[in-house]
Amino acid sequence: MTLTQDSLPQTRHLATPIPGPASTALHREREAQVTSGFGVALPVFINRAAGGILEDVDGNRIIDLAAGIAVTSVGASNAHVQAQVARQMGKFTHTCFMVTEYDSFTKVAAWLNAHTPGDFDKRTALFSTGAEAVENAVKIARAATGRERVLVFDDAYHGRSLLTMAMTAKVNPYKLNFGPFPGEVFRAPTATRLWTRREDATAAAALAGVEQLLADNGPETFAAMVIEPIQGEGGFLIPAPGFLAGLREIATRHGIALVMDEIQTGLGRTGTLFASEHEGVAGDITLTAKALAGGLPLSAVTGRADIMNAVHKGGLGGTYAGNPVACAAALGVFEAFEDGTLLENASAIETTSREVLEPLATETSIIAEFRGRGAMLALEFTDKTTLAPLPGLAAEVAAACHRQGVLVLVCGTDGNVIRLLPPLVIGQELLRDGLQVLRDAIIAVDNAQQDPHTAAALAAV
Repeated sequence: MTLTQDSLPQTRHLATPIPGPASTALHREREAQVTSGFGVALPVFINRAAGGILEDVDGNRIIDLAAGIAVTSVGASNAHVQAQVARQMGKFTHTCFMVTEYDSFTKVAAWLNAHTPGDFDKRTALFSTGAEAVENAVKIARAATGRERVLVFDDAYHGRSLLTMAMTAKVNPYKLNFGPFPGEVFRAPTATRLWTRREDATAAAALAGVEQLLADNGPETFAAMVIEPIQGEGGFLIPAPGFLAGLREIATRHGIALVMDEIQTGLGRTGTLFASEHEGVAGDITLTAKALAGGLPLSAVTGRADIMNAVHKGGLGGTYAGNPVACAAALGVFEAFEDGTLLENASAIETTSREVLEPLATETSIIAEFRGRGAMLALEFTDKTTLAPLPGLAAEVAAACHRQGVLVLVCGTDGNVIRLLPPLVIGQELLRDGLQVLRDAIIAVDNAQQDPHTAAALAAV
């Protein structure tokens, strides 16, 4: 039977404490078999998932405000994706595109060439993971420019491979104990930090910092400038108006390839197909992954044809790059976006979330800002007196939500941001339920900061 939103009730339901006994037993087995290097946000084992609900092995129905970290935007059991995958599975699962070809690879590339921002001839390369896409974008930029250096930014996240760790800003957990890292990676300031902690975080100030870094190190030595149009792991940081356009001008002036890392923001997450559309800026190269194949591993590097074709034949590839089953899933994702409903849903998610959560910035002493676009939204926890980040309180609120059957994730360079990434297919009633649980948890934690007795009681729960 094909699982749909109709067959899995779209309501929150607590059958047991979370995690329940069946999940707890499975987690013990996991600890006995799986390296401890893998963390987990919520130790429950999922049996079914559809719409905005994750049903665990204990029968709990959990509201999904994470979408597998922005992956299942079209839902974890989308009918278009399931049909395309089933059709492909009936034919073959793999040949390797570098050995023999299949047209689903070409069809995915054609769709991305047509829909990725930029009024120029494009070519696309497919891979498996976001980190692979970033690494290959750097390879392509180096081949096209004959240069080596890469410019990245404060609060950036680009992956967990060796090069992408060097490009990522946050040390723990991503870079801790894993060095040394590749050289020729330079970090510049951004115009995205909360005003309470960086009063100079304007587009002009940040762009001046970029110009100075390039001048100090030789702009003619830089192959690529890599930027997330909204920084994801860094805390869902939206650039100040004019920052991306300024980077576009600087990159063009110095012959540097501007790489838009849309791995988390792309495919409808922010209410447009690509987040860079909000700024009217196109990268020379754009990266997609996560939501691209509805839960199957697929990533893409799409860029100017002259840049993409600068690599020698055989210089790009990978055994599983553009796997036919993953490509079929992507074609299903594209079908799901055809009528525009999912983009409308992303905007509706933002409207509802602002209504419920934005007042917390003035109603509480611990929320400094509610921010985001579309269904990529965040709350930053900051002491309004000392301006210090409050990662412990963000974690406390997340844990309270988890106990009530609402899955939220913590992020941010300082670990003090709760991010919301609901599937774009979540219903409004279910969304409001999850948001109200989050709102109530924040208010309870904020009140506890004023009352030590309440704080002790909450800690004991």
